[in-house]
Amino acid sequence: MPYPMQLGFQDATSPIMEELMYFHDHTLMIVFLISSLVLYIIILMLTTKLTHTSTMDAQEVETIWTILPAAILVLIALPSLRILYMMDEIYNPYLTVKAMGHQWYWSYEYTDYEDLAFDSYMIPTQDLNPGQLRLLEVDNRVVLPMELPIRMLISSEDVLHAWAVPSLGLKTDAIPGRLNQATLTSTRPGVYYGQCSEICGSNHSFMPIVLEMTTLKYFEKWSSMMQASL
Repeated sequence: MPYPMQLGFQDATSPIMEELMYFHDHTLMIVFLISSLVLYIIILMLTTKLTHTSTMDAQEVETIWTILPAAILVLIALPSLRILYMMDEIYNPYLTVKAMGHQWYWSYEYTDYEDLAFDSYMIPTQDLNPGQLRLLEVDNRVVLPMELPIRMLISSEDVLHAWAVPSLGLKTDAIPGRLNQATLTSTRPGVYYGQCSEICGSNHSFMPIVLEMTTLKYFEKWSSMMQASL
């Protein structure tokens, strides 16, 4: 969960999000060093009276300022491509869940089970219990087992939506007529919140996402109870 005045990312809950945070820090350090160097050169040029007439014509300087940016781009591109391929790979998922976006709620279907599907609506402010979070709580949470690869199939039935859970490093567009795929793996139990991240109409801010990551034993008990109640 984010907290007031937070400047950084939420705590990582998945290996992908950990890699994204490392990549963010890596890239930010490169940007900081470049900005510091440029600022130092600008200050130097504004404050010193010494000049060298042949500096701007030196072939060595031109070689450096051509090769150095190319090397920096490679240092950024290689880890970025690595993470992109990691996010696309799905190795024998334990479970597949289909999320469908509607105006303005989500519906979920556990495709490995015969009759396990439900709608997930935001709980109105006046119906919240003490301790629940405004605009983030739902009547039916998505319960998933932790430490297991889960495949999410994401689409929409009306307009563009986006299924996003920041602490898991997930953000996938829900497009009508198209089925997008994402992988999630939680390294620890907990309740994780997200929201639709694509402007989808007047109630765009009222379709939250709540994932409850539990042990496999509890998940199997929950799925049996849900199937019996449907």
